[in-house]
Amino acid sequence: MVRFLNQTSVFPLRLITGFLVAGLLAACQASPQPPTSITSAAPAPSLSGPSDEAQGVTFAFEPFTGAPGNIADELSEFIGAEARKQGITLVRRVGASSTYRVNGYLSATGQPSTGTVFYVFDIVDGSGRRLNRISGTESTGGASGDPWQSVNSGTLSRIANRSMVEIKAWLNR
Repeated sequence: MVRFLNQTSVFPLRLITGFLVAGLLAACQASPQPPTSITSAAPAPSLSGPSDEAQGVTFAFEPFTGAPGNIADELSEFIGAEARKQGITLVRRVGASSTYRVNGYLSATGQPSTGTVFYVFDIVDGSGRRLNRISGTESTGGASGDPWQSVNSGTLSRIANRSMVEIKAWLNR
Protein backbone atom coordinates (compact mmCIF):
# COMPACT_ATOMS: atom_id res chain seq x y z
CA MET A 1 0.00 0.00 0.00
CA VAL A 2 1.45 3.34 -1.04
CA ARG A 3 0.64 6.32 1.14
CA PHE A 4 1.22 9.86 -0.08
CA LEU A 5 2.23 12.60 2.32
CA ASN A 6 0.20 15.76 2.27
CA GLN A 7 1.70 19.22 2.93
CA THR A 8 0.84 19.21 6.66
CA SER A 9 2.62 15.91 7.23
CA VAL A 10 5.72 17.01 5.27
CA PHE A 11 6.42 20.01 7.53
CA PRO A 12 7.05 17.98 10.71
CA LEU A 13 9.27 15.66 8.69
CA ARG A 14 11.31 18.64 7.40
CA LEU A 15 11.51 20.17 10.84
CA ILE A 16 12.70 16.93 12.40
CA THR A 17 15.22 16.46 9.59
CA GLY A 18 16.55 19.98 10.13
CA PHE A 19 16.99 19.41 13.85
CA LEU A 20 18.67 16.08 13.23
CA VAL A 21 21.12 17.66 10.78
CA ALA A 22 21.87 20.47 13.23
CA GLY A 23 22.31 17.99 16.07
CA LEU A 24 24.62 15.79 14.06
CA LEU A 25 26.72 18.75 13.02
CA ALA A 26 26.92 20.00 16.60
CA ALA A 27 27.87 16.53 17.84
CA CYS A 28 30.82 16.50 15.44
CA GLN A 29 32.16 19.75 16.80
CA ALA A 30 35.44 19.48 18.62
CA SER A 31 36.60 22.10 21.06
CA PRO A 32 37.70 24.94 18.76
CA GLN A 33 41.41 25.47 19.22
CA PRO A 34 43.74 27.68 17.27
CA PRO A 35 46.58 25.75 15.73
CA THR A 36 49.37 25.00 18.15
CA SER A 37 51.99 25.28 15.47
CA ILE A 38 51.77 27.03 12.19
CA THR A 39 54.60 26.96 9.71
CA SER A 40 57.18 29.61 10.46
CA ALA A 41 56.04 31.58 7.43
CA ALA A 42 52.52 32.05 8.81
CA PRO A 43 52.10 32.27 12.59
CA ALA A 44 48.83 33.51 14.08
CA PRO A 45 48.69 37.30 14.37
CA SER A 46 48.68 39.08 17.70
CA LEU A 47 45.70 40.87 19.23
CA SER A 48 47.28 44.25 18.60
CA GLY A 49 46.73 43.99 14.87
CA PRO A 50 47.85 42.12 11.81
CA SER A 51 51.57 41.48 11.77
CA ASP A 52 53.75 41.22 8.69
CA GLU A 53 53.92 37.46 9.29
CA ALA A 54 50.12 37.12 9.47
CA GLN A 55 49.75 38.64 6.04
CA GLY A 56 51.01 35.34 4.62
CA VAL A 57 48.04 33.37 6.05
CA THR A 58 45.57 32.43 3.34
CA PHE A 59 42.22 30.64 3.26
CA ALA A 60 40.63 28.68 0.44
CA PHE A 61 36.90 27.97 0.66
CA GLU A 62 35.89 24.66 -0.88
CA PRO A 63 32.53 24.46 -2.71
CA PHE A 64 29.65 24.52 -0.21
CA THR A 65 27.78 21.30 0.47
CA GLY A 66 24.00 21.37 0.75
CA ALA A 67 23.12 24.76 -0.75
CA PRO A 68 21.72 25.29 -4.24
CA GLY A 69 24.18 26.81 -6.73
CA ASN A 70 22.65 30.29 -6.76
CA ILE A 71 22.70 30.48 -2.94
CA ALA A 72 26.28 29.15 -2.78
CA ASP A 73 27.44 31.66 -5.39
CA GLU A 74 25.85 34.60 -3.60
CA LEU A 75 27.25 33.47 -0.22
CA SER A 76 30.71 33.21 -1.81
CA GLU A 77 30.45 36.83 -2.95
CA PHE A 78 29.47 37.98 0.55
CA ILE A 79 32.29 35.95 2.12
CA GLY A 80 34.78 37.56 -0.27
CA ALA A 81 33.55 41.04 0.64
CA GLU A 82 33.60 40.31 4.38
CA ALA A 83 37.08 38.77 4.15
CA ARG A 84 38.37 41.98 2.57
CA LYS A 85 36.77 44.03 5.38
CA GLN A 86 38.38 41.79 8.02
CA GLY A 87 41.80 41.75 6.31
CA ILE A 88 41.59 38.00 5.63
CA THR A 89 43.27 36.78 2.45
CA LEU A 90 41.26 34.34 0.37
CA VAL A 91 42.68 32.21 -2.42
CA ARG A 92 40.06 31.96 -5.14
CA ARG A 93 41.57 29.55 -7.64
CA VAL A 94 40.50 25.92 -7.43
CA GLY A 95 43.41 23.80 -6.23
CA ALA A 96 45.60 26.78 -5.29
CA SER A 97 47.77 26.32 -2.24
CA SER A 98 46.65 28.01 0.97
CA THR A 99 47.49 27.96 4.65
CA TYR A 100 43.99 26.70 5.52
CA ARG A 101 41.05 25.25 3.68
CA VAL A 102 37.45 25.88 4.73
CA ASN A 103 34.75 23.26 4.14
CA GLY A 104 31.23 24.70 4.29
CA TYR A 105 28.01 22.81 4.96
CA LEU A 106 24.56 24.41 4.76
CA SER A 107 21.05 23.17 5.35
CA ALA A 108 17.67 24.92 5.34
CA THR A 109 14.36 24.03 6.87
CA GLY A 110 11.15 25.95 7.05
CA GLN A 111 7.44 26.34 7.05
CA PRO A 112 5.12 28.96 5.57
CA SER A 113 5.77 31.51 8.34
CA THR A 114 9.44 30.98 9.28
CA GLY A 115 12.60 29.16 8.29
CA THR A 116 16.15 28.52 9.40
CA VAL A 117 19.50 28.12 7.68
CA PHE A 118 22.04 25.96 9.52
CA TYR A 119 25.68 26.54 8.62
CA VAL A 120 28.98 24.94 9.55
CA PHE A 121 32.45 25.94 8.38
CA ASP A 122 35.36 23.64 9.23
CA ILE A 123 38.84 25.14 9.00
CA VAL A 124 41.34 22.41 8.15
CA ASP A 125 45.10 22.30 7.73
CA GLY A 126 47.01 20.91 4.76
CA SER A 127 46.57 17.34 5.99
CA GLY A 128 42.79 17.75 6.34
CA ARG A 129 42.82 17.85 10.16
CA ARG A 130 40.07 20.10 11.51
CA LEU A 131 41.48 22.97 13.53
CA ASN A 132 38.33 24.98 14.16
CA ARG A 133 34.59 24.80 13.54
CA ILE A 134 32.29 27.75 13.08
CA SER A 135 28.59 26.99 13.22
CA GLY A 136 25.32 28.78 13.65
CA THR A 137 21.79 29.34 12.50
CA GLU A 138 20.12 32.21 10.77
CA SER A 139 16.37 32.83 10.68
CA THR A 140 14.65 33.41 7.36
CA GLY A 141 11.18 34.29 6.22
CA GLY A 142 8.74 31.52 5.50
CA ALA A 143 8.23 29.63 2.26
CA SER A 144 5.83 26.96 1.21
CA GLY A 145 7.76 24.23 -0.51
CA ASP A 146 11.51 24.67 -0.84
CA PRO A 147 12.94 26.36 2.30
CA TRP A 148 15.81 27.83 0.24
CA GLN A 149 13.25 30.13 -1.41
CA SER A 150 13.10 32.18 1.79
CA VAL A 151 16.87 32.70 1.99
CA ASN A 152 17.66 36.25 0.91
CA SER A 153 20.75 38.44 0.57
CA GLY A 154 20.40 39.73 4.13
CA THR A 155 20.52 36.20 5.51
CA LEU A 156 23.60 35.33 3.47
CA SER A 157 25.30 38.60 4.39
CA ARG A 158 24.83 37.88 8.12
CA ILE A 159 26.22 34.35 7.71
CA ALA A 160 29.27 35.71 5.86
CA ASN A 161 29.83 38.48 8.42
CA ARG A 162 29.59 36.21 11.47
CA SER A 163 31.81 33.59 9.86
CA MET A 164 34.56 36.03 8.90
CA VAL A 165 34.44 37.72 12.32
CA GLU A 166 34.86 34.31 13.95
CA ILE A 167 37.73 33.37 11.64
CA LYS A 168 39.45 36.67 12.46
CA ALA A 169 38.93 36.09 16.20
CA TRP A 170 40.32 32.56 15.88
CA LEU A 171 43.41 33.86 14.12
CA ASN A 172 43.93 36.53 16.79
CA ARG A 173 43.92 34.08 19.68
